[in-house]
Amino acid sequence: MSKELVKQLNQLIADTTVFYQKLRHYHWNVKGPMFFQLHEKFEVIYDEVNLVIDEIAERIVGLNGVPVHTLDSMVKMSTLNEDPDLPSPEVMVTNLIKDIETINSKLQDTIETAEDVEDRTTANLLDEIKDGLEAHLWMLKAWETA
Repeated sequence: MSKELVKQLNQLIADTTVFYQKLRHYHWNVKGPMFFQLHEKFEVIYDEVNLVIDEIAERIVGLNGVPVHTLDSMVKMSTLNEDPDLPSPEVMVTNLIKDIETINSKLQDTIETAEDVEDRTTANLLDEIKDGLEAHLWMLKAWETA
């Protein structure tokens, strides 16, 4: 087991958990003319992120590690910030774009660590996750510039 890889995977759990909750917050609180579009899109993304969190945690267990498992430790570990505000839909989308870019950067770093220790299973899993987030990133950026 690579302790560094498990540490980075736990960082991903922390970041994606904070991201997940931000998506739910925005889903519940979005208002305005784009309500239906964004309400639905946020739900699609948080459903996928929920699965991502589980896949990463199960991979950590498969590597004989222990996934971070308390909300307090995840919030403290996360490099993403919660959003206590009720921002406009435009700010919500901008915040989510920044968060996905941050997560994708960390995914890339973790993929490189997995490749360094010749763990193709983890690298492949993270490649799939990154591909999914890239699609959402593209769509949110397209919405942002509309």
